[in-house]
Amino acid sequence: MRIDGTGVGAEPRPGQCLRTFLREHGHFAVKKGCDAGDCGACTVHVDGEPVHSCLYPARRAVGHEVTTVAGLGAGCPDGLHLLQRSFIDAQAFQCGFCTAGMLMTGAALKPEQRAELARSLKGNICRCTGYRAIADAFADVAHVDDRGGAQPAAVGRDVGSPAARAVVTGAARFTLDDDFGDELLHMKLVRSPHAHALVRRIDTTAALAVPGVRLVLTHEDAPDVLYSSARHHRPVDDPADTRLLDRVVRFAGQRVAAVVAETVAAAERGAELVEIDYEPLPAVFDPELAMAPGTPLMHRDKGPEARAAAPERNLVGEIHSDLGDVEGAFARAAAIYENEFSIHRVQHVHLETHVSVAWIDDAGRLTVRTSSQTPFLTRDALAELLGLAPEQVRVFTARIGGGFGGKQEMLTEDVVALAALRLRVPVSLELTREEEFAATTTRHPMRVRVKLAAGDDGRLSAIALRIVANTGAYGNHGPAVMYHACGESLAVYECASKRVDAYSVYTNTVPAGALRGYGLSQLVFAVDSSVDELARLIGADPLEFRARNVIGPDATMRSIAGAAEDVGIGSYGLDQCLDAVREGLASGRGSPPPPSDEWLIGEGVAVSMLDTTPPDGHVAHAAVSEQRGGRFALHVGTSEFGNGTTTVHLQLAATALGVDPSVIDVLQADTDAVTHDTGAFGSTGTVVAGAAVLQAAQRLAALRTARANLNGRFGAGELLSAEGSCDGTARSVAFNVHGMRVAVSPRTGEVRILYSVQAADAGTVINPMQCRGQIEGGVAQALGAAMYEQVEIDDAGAVTTRTLRSYHVPVMADVPPLEVIFARTRDALVGPLGAKPMSEAPFNPVAPALANAIRDATGVRFTTLPLTRDRVWQGLAAADRQYVS
Repeated sequence: MRIDGTGVGAEPRPGQCLRTFLREHGHFAVKKGCDAGDCGACTVHVDGEPVHSCLYPARRAVGHEVTTVAGLGAGCPDGLHLLQRSFIDAQAFQCGFCTAGMLMTGAALKPEQRAELARSLKGNICRCTGYRAIADAFADVAHVDDRGGAQPAAVGRDVGSPAARAVVTGAARFTLDDDFGDELLHMKLVRSPHAHALVRRIDTTAALAVPGVRLVLTHEDAPDVLYSSARHHRPVDDPADTRLLDRVVRFAGQRVAAVVAETVAAAERGAELVEIDYEPLPAVFDPELAMAPGTPLMHRDKGPEARAAAPERNLVGEIHSDLGDVEGAFARAAAIYENEFSIHRVQHVHLETHVSVAWIDDAGRLTVRTSSQTPFLTRDALAELLGLAPEQVRVFTARIGGGFGGKQEMLTEDVVALAALRLRVPVSLELTREEEFAATTTRHPMRVRVKLAAGDDGRLSAIALRIVANTGAYGNHGPAVMYHACGESLAVYECASKRVDAYSVYTNTVPAGALRGYGLSQLVFAVDSSVDELARLIGADPLEFRARNVIGPDATMRSIAGAAEDVGIGSYGLDQCLDAVREGLASGRGSPPPPSDEWLIGEGVAVSMLDTTPPDGHVAHAAVSEQRGGRFALHVGTSEFGNGTTTVHLQLAATALGVDPSVIDVLQADTDAVTHDTGAFGSTGTVVAGAAVLQAAQRLAALRTARANLNGRFGAGELLSAEGSCDGTARSVAFNVHGMRVAVSPRTGEVRILYSVQAADAGTVINPMQCRGQIEGGVAQALGAAMYEQVEIDDAGAVTTRTLRSYHVPVMADVPPLEVIFARTRDALVGPLGAKPMSEAPFNPVAPALANAIRDATGVRFTTLPLTRDRVWQGLAAADRQYVS
């Protein structure tokens, strides 16, 4: 076959798919996202026709012309196909992992197919953008401000990503997109079929006899050290309840052994032949039952060193807080609303799965290249776990194919590092899509009992919450998610009396972890739905009731006793956000109602608030230096996974230095690059790391000014450099308000979103185009979680949702247009130039706004997510038999 115009003489192996063949021959622009033809990331052309190369047999391509995105622009001006140029101009990507496949599908579309773009791109998933920018690229709508040096002040401009050309041509390198040499070995994991069991014996004889198998690791080979897979600035914030490989398995899918071989096929065969004798143990899957006396205990073997609140009750964390006179307020209330809400598991579905490669470098250091949001914290954790000094470990990332909190975990790095240390050769581990669903992490399922009271004055007088969060088999982020969930969801409302009883509970299910919103999406759904219902109970307009009861600019925020007191209101745009959504809904903008009387029309709003950084500090260090030829180097620790921090950091540095961003080269996400960076999570990439970058650039600018003034302190030809840092301890808040107009069909349960608007208080918006993209992507992901995404677990505790085909991720046709409005504020606290974060926050108010709109349309309050068509139909049918056809 010919690949991108060059002949290839090698013969494919029997049964080999085209994607694997292409990647083996260095064509790394072809991505692996699903192995099932569901995501489209692997799309290439065979004789000009697009195919999913993960399903296409490589032998069928023999004698044919294969084109990848790297060859798409061959013969075109500037080496770019027109669609590649449009993707650059529209900034039609964020992480970029889907972009190659999206371009290859799009470039082959005929005019009539482009006219029905949503239908034509139904086989290509983008998890980041929300699709609007992609649609704009196909319509030749440009968003990138390319004025260059004519506008050196970069902040406030729609500066494009510095990686844009590399992304659209396939040159951008993700974690496994390199030739690691003939020595590279491949790992496959053996996973437990039982939800709870003791490993009595492991026989590796047959596995080691497989040709090419080099090593089998079991619990006998792993350090007997307790740690957490969660990564935070302070390791003691997370429960240390996990072992690298354990004799006790606590969920179906937990890793039990690791097989390392010369080929993936040999590793898979070896894994099949590892013989394990299990002693099944009693299991518990419901968190309420798990707390009951006499229930099987999951971590009874661990003491205080595990930092679990009460392992004798299967509790990893709990909160009991009373502020004010809660009982008295309920006794005096003019109206009370009470209900229980159920929020389900969802998966991150970042298109690049968890993947790591580990080796020993020429200096004898353990080196790990990984798809991680937290390279520095992972370096420190590996050093402690494996008994190494931190300087003996280097961790770095290439470009990362999405994260959304799922890569704030150490799920692959530890086991490949152990294997590399044993074998002294490179070892890689790439999880499959099935493993992502069954064995990584999900959002915390929660049951939330809400009781609200209002006085005669129409103001909230009492809030009481009982929260049961299912943290799964291991604590990971359990306590932190529980605290965060209770925090801003309560603090945003002015109310004198607040009570919280919250429990984060172990069960024998797949662990829960960090996911966009970090507990707030669950609690905001329950609290804001209840606020909406209480407003209706007293005859108040729901939006006006919120406006009357949210905190003001001078409020002292109160949520739970003992909560951090380092949070202030550095700027206040909530009133602007409420006004913007009110105006948007009143304007009549959006799609007209369906042309049928059967549809019920309703509107809903929801409010959320987010602390701009995590508690207990979040540290970032940055360095900026002059280079020869008038260029600059910016060193920063933050990973780039579609969060756009690279572009923001460039703009901040360019603004301080008075240069164009194009003359600055960024070196990032490498523990050798800077002193420390806590990581890209908790919405800190702009606020904390950005503040460090701005400080370093301002200091360098001052040095350059001093040199220009010839004060004699500089040597001839000396290249100047400066450093900056931020500890993230002065925390502010960001606000988001979402509004929706929906049409609901009682006959079918279908919900159509006619108008969707989100107003955001992001402070100084460094890059409006990019910030809008973050909001669009967050809203699209939230709509998926609210309407159809759900991780299902069977009666034996095993995940049954194991493919993208059975897990409905939004595609272009699913995502309605979104109007984004920014409040005009400038934060006075930690954010650089008054900026606030906007990566997690857009997700949180979407589900309650949707539920409130459905309630307004139908009169039925839905308390269980997701709001699938069958659930809506059943709810309406149960409420009123007239809806049954």
